[in-house]
Amino acid sequence: MPYSVVTGDLFSAHDAPGHPESQARLDAALAGVPVDARRIAPERATPKDLALVHTPRHIDSIRMFCRECPPGRACYLDPDTYVTSRSFDAVLYAVGAAWQAVERALAGEHCFALVRPPGHHAIPDRAMGFCLFNNVAVATAKALLSVDRVAVVDWDLHHGNGTQAAFYTSDRVLYCSVHLAGIFPGTGWPEERGAGPGAGYTVNAPLEGGSTGADYTLVFDEVFVPVLRRFDPDVVVVSAGQDALFDDPLGSIRLLPEDFGALAGMLVDATPAALALVLEGGYGRSHAGAIGAIVAALDGPHFEPAGGGAKASTRHLVEAYAGGRHAVPL
Repeated sequence: MPYSVVTGDLFSAHDAPGHPESQARLDAALAGVPVDARRIAPERATPKDLALVHTPRHIDSIRMFCRECPPGRACYLDPDTYVTSRSFDAVLYAVGAAWQAVERALAGEHCFALVRPPGHHAIPDRAMGFCLFNNVAVATAKALLSVDRVAVVDWDLHHGNGTQAAFYTSDRVLYCSVHLAGIFPGTGWPEERGAGPGAGYTVNAPLEGGSTGADYTLVFDEVFVPVLRRFDPDVVVVSAGQDALFDDPLGSIRLLPEDFGALAGMLVDATPAALALVLEGGYGRSHAGAIGAIVAALDGPHFEPAGGGAKASTRHLVEAYAGGRHAVPL
């Protein structure tokens, strides 16, 4: 299956040098994209697209906060999350690029939107955790206007509370997240399974610090891949945050770059649907290597899943899903 990447220099309009989520980290990640990769320029989303997930009040407040921010400065919404005078336009391109990735995947082509700012923490009425609007959630909601089912797999170090919240009561979106337990935003426990028609369509796998590729492989093999196959989505969207790398300054998971290639390969093999990947976190020096491994998995032979033993806590989590204590009734 062919692949492409959506990226460009438009995201530098949202930048605070020295902040972990700055243009420098995207520039570093892009070093992992092969020079011969097909690159597509981002297209701008509209406020109407944002309104598929976000409240009008939230959209207007971010637009006004950006407008009031003095040029050349970063203005903070909270201690972690900033805007600049040009951030609203930049984030519209990030959302638009996420949709382009989904659109290309629906056409049968793997696509990776390498964008910023990230999005998976943004809830319908609030920005947080470096995120202004939820790129993946908006693209997923837009896809649901024309297809029946979308699966979202989130392997960022942090739980994607915003994406979970957007689809918590829907049986048309399967949300699977593997993340470090107990850190920001404090959500993502197995008991969070969805509600109403969406009960069972949220699958959370919080892992202990120090977990490795063996733990992630076990979760994917025994929980995520089987439920993906039963769900049979029209497209698989990946919240691709690589801050679970061993050298990431914000985390304590021990994944190697090639582990992300293995995870991507497992998703490629899980369903006939193409993958639409959207960049979330990732701040370590080996981020480019992980991007390269992911793209390689889209383009050809896959990395072998990590060997070795998973943690006892991961085995117990997987056994709880297998034993029905955290049932997924699909």
